[in-house]
Amino acid sequence: MSEEGSAASDRVAVVLDYLPRGRADDDRPQYQKSPLAHAIDVGSFQLYEVVLDEDFTVSIDDELTVEPPQAGIEAVRSIAFGDLSGGAKSELDYVVRDLVEANIERYVQFYNEAGPITLRLHQLNLLPGIGDKLRDNILDARERSPFESLEDLEGRISGLHDPQGIVVDRIIEEIRDEDVKYKLFARDQ
Repeated sequence: MSEEGSAASDRVAVVLDYLPRGRADDDRPQYQKSPLAHAIDVGSFQLYEVVLDEDFTVSIDDELTVEPPQAGIEAVRSIAFGDLSGGAKSELDYVVRDLVEANIERYVQFYNEAGPITLRLHQLNLLPGIGDKLRDNILDARERSPFESLEDLEGRISGLHDPQGIVVDRIIEEIRDEDVKYKLFARDQ
């Protein structure tokens, strides 16, 4: 699972759940329902409902090209966290962790480049567990030399534990709560 490997304009999503009989809350007769997949964009963490051709099946963790739609996809629409199936909700944490792990350089770069949002608020303060003291320690350390990895960051900043998990927690929060004012990683499309 990575952002690389497809054309620059292609949007790739990872399957969170496959619903071969469509949504449970769809009251139409079975013969009128299409199979669906719930998926998450690998770059923007946007959630999608993907309508599939009858003879096209997918599995959890499969990658789909949603823009332009690959063969076997009839339609793609953006959805909110509340629209996900129970299975997709339970897979979300695991898939987000895998996506962060696959693109770890992006998050090291975030820690190296995060800046102020307003005069009183810094991007680093939006991460769970990072208050003013940790923020200042991160800013001081990166001014001396950029962080080479998340392990380097954790080793140089006393009191900072699991910087990758902190990013994952923030992404999950941004996906689940559509009222989050400042989004660092999960972009609305």
